[in-house]
Amino acid sequence: MSFFKPILHNIQKVVQTSIPTYNSNPAATSMGSVDRQWLWNVFQRVDADCSGQITASELQSALSNGTWQPFNSETVRLLISMFDRNGDGTVNFDEFAALWQYITDWTNTFRSFDQDNSGNIDKNELMTALTTFGYRFSPQFYELLLRKFDRTATGHVNFDDFIQLCIVLQILTAAFREKDTDLDGWVNISYEQFLTMVFQLRMCWHRMKE
Repeated sequence: MSFFKPILHNIQKVVQTSIPTYNSNPAATSMGSVDRQWLWNVFQRVDADCSGQITASELQSALSNGTWQPFNSETVRLLISMFDRNGDGTVNFDEFAALWQYITDWTNTFRSFDQDNSGNIDKNELMTALTTFGYRFSPQFYELLLRKFDRTATGHVNFDDFIQLCIVLQILTAAFREKDTDLDGWVNISYEQFLTMVFQLRMCWHRMKE
């Protein structure tokens, strides 16, 4: 378990830190705007087995990405891992409340960058969003992002994949920043350190997909 701690810590920090590289998070979680009684009713409906905990499959069935496709299961498990404080693979009501507000904030953020109201994000809209978040990427890297996160192969990114894209970028950024001690956007690491970072990220990612 100790091998995963650096990356798991980065995942937990996504809830508390910014999505952009070094700027503020436009989707910061604020619990004050949610009616808890209404949310409790939602929680009870989502909690299909009445266990008092919501699993990834239960959460997936309750979420919509704006298409007829199911919400990305990888995104769901990633969200669960971010808000599951005790590591049991589920979220209780308080954790669900924070997660729900987080998704609500991301919905508003997504809509603000979906300039043509198409229900998805194209390459130009993605560039605008990530540039606003503080990222500076080449056109070639945006093509890579689209190939990775465009599950429908239409040149667009749906809401659930957009969330995953941004969270993954933040996790990778957090891992990079641990080495970028002077915050100049460059790191000097050994080959073994590089491999360690890669394997930690890959193994943790596969662990979340189980």
